[in-house]
Parts: sequence; structure tokens; C-alpha cells
Amino acid sequence: MFQRPSWRGRLASALAALTAGLMLVGMWPAAGRWLPPLPAPKPGSQGVLALPGFPAPLVTPLPAAAQTTAAAAGAAPRPSSNADAPPVPGGGQTYRTQAGDTLAVLAVRFGVDADAIRTLDGEPLPAQGFLSPGQEVWIPPGAATGDTPSLRLLPDSEVVYSPATVDFDPVAFVQTAGGALATYEEYLPTPGTLSGGALVAYIAHNYSLNPRLLLALLEYRGGWVFGQPQSEARDAPLRRADSDARGRVSRALIWAAQQLADGYYGWREGRLTELTFPDGSRKRLAPTLNAGTVAVMYFFAQLLPPDEWARTLAPDNPQGFPAFYAATFGDPWERARWAEPLYPPDLQQPAFILPFARGQWWSLTSGPHGAYGPAGSLAALDLAPAREGGARCRVSRYWVLAVADGVVVRSEPGVVVLDLDGDGREQTGWNVLYLHIASEERRVQVGYRVHQGDPLGHPSCEGGVSTGTHIHLARKYNGEWMAAAGPVPFDLGGWVAQAGAQPYQGRLVRGDDIVVANPLGTPASLLTRGPDDP
Repeated sequence: MFQRPSWRGRLASALAALTAGLMLVGMWPAAGRWLPPLPAPKPGSQGVLALPGFPAPLVTPLPAAAQTTAAAAGAAPRPSSNADAPPVPGGGQTYRTQAGDTLAVLAVRFGVDADAIRTLDGEPLPAQGFLSPGQEVWIPPGAATGDTPSLRLLPDSEVVYSPATVDFDPVAFVQTAGGALATYEEYLPTPGTLSGGALVAYIAHNYSLNPRLLLALLEYRGGWVFGQPQSEARDAPLRRADSDARGRVSRALIWAAQQLADGYYGWREGRLTELTFPDGSRKRLAPTLNAGTVAVMYFFAQLLPPDEWARTLAPDNPQGFPAFYAATFGDPWERARWAEPLYPPDLQQPAFILPFARGQWWSLTSGPHGAYGPAGSLAALDLAPAREGGARCRVSRYWVLAVADGVVVRSEPGVVVLDLDGDGREQTGWNVLYLHIASEERRVQVGYRVHQGDPLGHPSCEGGVSTGTHIHLARKYNGEWMAAAGPVPFDLGGWVAQAGAQPYQGRLVRGDDIVVANPLGTPASLLTRGPDDP
């Protein structure tokens, strides 16, 4: 579909021939490492510096008696004031934009042409980038109104791993709550045996979700946090009719995380406009909702029939989830006053480099796809050394480099996370997730400061699901995954991500050069970091 310069094809063929020759003469071992590791690139002028750790905050949950109703805690959920706007003279309606809105996504939500949405002065809106939050825009007549309530139930900052979570320690909360989760332990192949609270923290970190919300769902559906679950919830912690969890909290949390991510980012990125319930019925989402509310609506729509779903999410129901959440953790809208907006309309990615040394050839093996898990935000790109893309899993001899200056906030089996604002917190500012970084010869640990171009470790299959040696890169800002081909596109040394028709498809574009994603490392997928590249 895309034309490639012929010299790249010839070079790729030569590399493939050389690889085959080396394997035939036995210079490439059949197991273990491909070749002895290449010398590590020279680190920045200051190398790596150990930083002091950040003390974990102590958070005390409300007494169990306060969990029954919102009235018991004297709190009530406070929806945003930006509900449906009244019609305007001459037809149509006004809408107040939210952080994260784009013109293209608004058009999908309201079911209208993008060029028909205007400012109140009749001026066109920018087709690219985020819209300024709080801006009044005009929606033309005939726009979709939706079948769900338009009242907002939960701020965005209560769903993602946002600045609102900085003062919250799920391990301390679970221990103080004293329920079944406080004595629960579960073994995972990675990272090993975890307590109940540590398991919640682990899922929250990886999926970049608010641990308060995960705890609230476990308690509301199964009574795991403050009490002892009944028989149904012991076998299926979220009381899913089709659950195969068999009492394993990890499976329930992972399932919940995937539903929340699908709802949140499906709405944010314009892929989701309606809910489908277990009985097959559907409801179109009110177009003025926020992503946090849609995430919760989507989660419960996977579990409940429409009537029970409506009662569960009714803000005036003292036994409903919004009232329960406010009673358990206090008013979420009050926290949102200082935690939001999660990002400004003029947000720009810092300058990144390609994550490998100059002169090397790597392959774009996957275009935009799920940041963590099979769906959610299409925030990730996959790259592999050219001669190892599509190969069986090995620890590569090549080094993965830091795309920018930062502080290592996580270094776990298969995972490295760089915090680019240097405060040592994954919930604030820009963060970059690396998956499949081998533990063998890893150069960094938590608290190390690295400079752009410093070596982090080697590509492998370690951590997560992988069919071949590669690295998986994803970005987030203030805890929200940023779509690789979204309003702030992934830019690696001038190579800018573009989405394909389906997840994992897509390409990188720099000027007239185009690299097309392919899991087999075909010539059209190859790119290099030249001597004049950053």
C-alpha cells in the first residue's frame, strides 16, 4: 500500500541473508542470548544518581458503619454543573467543553458533522488538538441526545491513576478496614505472592487506575474490603454470572480494570457511543457525559440488566454506587477541584528520541494498540531489533535507551517506568512505560535519575504476553494514557505515530518517509536512527 525506497528493501534483504548465514554456521545459539551484549552506550555526563524514596502516606478509611448510606457520612455525590445545556434560539444547543475534548470526538458523540460544530460566534473550531475546557460551543439541530441519564457520577480523576491518588495508600487502607481482603494473599507468576492491598496497588499501577475505585467495586459488589464476602462473592468476587475467577481476586480486578479502561478510553477516543447490556438491549450514551462517568456506566452495564443498572447508578439512591462511593471515600468532586483538569489544551509531549542507538535498524512491529491489556487506550507502540523481530523469545543483545530525561519510578520484572517531571510520582506529569525489559543486566533501579539516551536494559519477552523479543512503549500524563495517534501524538525523534484501521496496525511518518507496522519485521517496517537524528 505504501511505497518504500528501494535501498531499504535491499538492505533488509542483506540483513536477512546475513542472519540466516550466521544461524547456519552456528554463530547464533539456539537457546538463551542471541549474542554477547553490545557495549552499553555511554551514559549522560552525570550517569545515574540515586534519589531518596518517597514515604507512603497513611490513610484511615471511614468506619464500616459509615458504608451503608451516604447520609451516614453526611456526604452526597456532586455531579458536574455541566449537564445538558438548554436549546438556544434558532435551534441546536450549547455545550461546555471538557478537558480532553476534541472536535472529531464531539462529532461522534453528538452524531453530527465536525464542521457543523462552531463557537457561539459562529467561528470554526480547531480540527486538531484538544479544545479549551469550559468553552461554550454550538451543536446543530438534530444532534443525538442519548438514552442514559446525563448527570455526571464520577470525575475523571477518580477513575485514572491521577494526582488525586497521591495521598492514598491502598495497602494501609485495606489493613485498617479489616475485612477479608486484609488477610487475603495470592500468588502471581509476576511479581510473586501479594497481600490483598498490594494486589489492588499492583493492578492500579499497571492499568493506571484509581485504587479507590477498584476497592469500592470489590466492596460494593462482594463485601471484600470491610466485611466477609458471602458464598457467591467468595467464588466470584464481583458476583459475575459468567466468572471463572473461583475466588481469585486478581482475576476479578483485572476484569474490572479492563472494563473501566474500555469505557473510559472508548469514550475519550471516540470509539464508544452506546452500552450493550447482558440481555442484548442497548442505550446510547448522553453526549455530554465525562469519561469517568462512562467508565462506571460501562462497568455496571456488563453485569446488570437495564433496570437494576439504573437503580445502582441513581445519585438519589442511598443504596446506589454513587452514594456508597461518597460515603466510603468522601466527596470525589471536592478532590477533583484541585486534581483537574488532568491536562491543559496546549499539552505537548517532551522531545523524545528513538529508544535505540544510532546506526541500528529496528522494526515497528505494532502500531497503536492497548497501553496495558488487550484494549483500553490505543497508547502503545512496539519496536524490535531488526534481526530479532518476529523471532522466538530471547534476551536481545541490543540496548533499550531512555527516550528522555527522567527518574525511574518502577523497575519490576519486565517493567520500567520513567517519570519525566522528576518528582518520583507516577500519578503526575509525563510518564513513559517500557514493557518486556529483561531483568538480566538491567541498568536502572527505582530512584535512579537517567538522561536521554542512557541504557535501561535489553528487549525480551519478560513481563506480560509476548510472542517475540520486542519492547512496548506507552505514555501517560497525570495518570491518563495518551493515545499514540491522538491529539498529542507519539513522536520519537520526529517519527510521528498514525493509527491504522485496527489496533496494532498503523505507521510512523517523518516527512516523506513512512514505516508500516508489521509483526514479522518486513522491510517496510524498518527504521534507523541516523547520525544527524536526535
